[in-house]
Amino acid sequence: MASTPARRVPVWLAIIAAALPMFMATLDNLVVTGALPVINRDLSASIEELQWVVNAYSLSFATFMLMAVALGDRFGRRTVFLVGITVFTAASVLAALSHETWMLIASRALQGVGAAALMPLSLTLLVGSVSTKLRPAAIGIWGGIAGLGVALGPLIGGAVIEGWNWQAIFWLNVPVGILSVPLVLLALPNSFGAKLRADIVGLILAGLGVFGLVYGIVRGNDAGWSSAEVVGTLGGGAILLVLFVLWEMRAAAPLLPLRLFRDRSFTVANLVGLTFSFGIFGSIFILIQFLQIVQGHTPLEAGLMTMPWTLAPMVVAPLTGMLSPRTGTRLPIVVGLAFLSVAMFSLAATMSPTVAYGALIPAFLLAGVGMGFVFAPSSTAVLANMAPVDHAKASGTNSTLREIGVALGIAVLTAVFTGAGGQLTPTGYVDAAIPAITVGAGVLAIAAVIALALPSKRNAMAAAASLAAAALGARSGAQPEESADADARETRDPVHSAL
Repeated sequence: MASTPARRVPVWLAIIAAALPMFMATLDNLVVTGALPVINRDLSASIEELQWVVNAYSLSFATFMLMAVALGDRFGRRTVFLVGITVFTAASVLAALSHETWMLIASRALQGVGAAALMPLSLTLLVGSVSTKLRPAAIGIWGGIAGLGVALGPLIGGAVIEGWNWQAIFWLNVPVGILSVPLVLLALPNSFGAKLRADIVGLILAGLGVFGLVYGIVRGNDAGWSSAEVVGTLGGGAILLVLFVLWEMRAAAPLLPLRLFRDRSFTVANLVGLTFSFGIFGSIFILIQFLQIVQGHTPLEAGLMTMPWTLAPMVVAPLTGMLSPRTGTRLPIVVGLAFLSVAMFSLAATMSPTVAYGALIPAFLLAGVGMGFVFAPSSTAVLANMAPVDHAKASGTNSTLREIGVALGIAVLTAVFTGAGGQLTPTGYVDAAIPAITVGAGVLAIAAVIALALPSKRNAMAAAASLAAAALGARSGAQPEESADADARETRDPVHSAL
């Protein structure tokens, strides 16, 4: 199966083609958050069911992402990317047609399966379509669009709900999905990786393990933390994840190559991604409902009020992506996480039923700038020392851990909220929301400390030079037939050739 020849297309068109489906997927990560109070009234959903409306998406997203990367290597990355767009769009239609909470949760889970093919393959296809010189700026723009998709979820969701109904937030994906297909076919060449056997055992162990942990946390306050249901699911989830690691150590074609974690930049960046997502998205889940449930704002008003937060990453992330080659990745990531932690602590300290909007703006701005500092450099840090053939799995691993962070963050912070007596009423919300957001702020502070372990710019450059020298030495020492095989692989993989 030959690789599709690279097309000469403008860089901006390649960025749009790769980023638009990814924007759609990241938007739906939290687009329903602003609609949760409305869904609660319309479908009579409990707070546990509302968590699953969000977490069903995040969990299936995380579970199938690395499998989508492996399928992309085997059948073509653009091909699997297009399948992901199709599944995501069809699931959006099913979500819009849901009239029971369980139907909406099931549709969201199917959306996550489609989205799993979009995030990691989007970055891989973009890297393979852009020159080395333009790559930092392109990744910066890509990171800004990813951050914008997450941040604008509440605003877009609120605007659509107020102008129509909550079902419309899913109908919105349909024209975007239809438009994305010809754009991808036009602007992004297909590419392939190694044709390895699918790691089904690894997929099952990882998926059930993460699900067990999240399910146990979600059920903890209602069923009791010492109940057989909660202890069994938490313990079973932990055991399955240990078995997953042991299996990956011996699998011939592992879903998650553990050798990638030998690189310090990759390992630390993934720990940062997990804790960052845990702290910030769990906090957003609590905060966006505070503006509606406690202060009585409409979904649109709540979205507009968060605009100082949501617009900042759109400006900051591309600039940070372009500057990171000069500053390295450690400085912006540490500063960004520190900004986010301070912003969340500030919001927890000022939150009250009658707090004036003006008192929230400084924290919203600081949070937006902080997110902009984190998005692009963290993606760069993940791929900094990776061999080109590992780019898709490295990106997929990072996206998987971030989605697990989203699910765990929402589950844990909601458990803190309900454990403090929180209810979805104006009088029962604030006192329980404050400790939940404080926990999120503390996790973000831990993420900033972890990020200090990222390599400095000088060490990162030395590692990259060492990697290049090792690759050159391996090529020069190869036998003629080995060199021919390597050349064939380079021709087969435009991402490899581009790097």
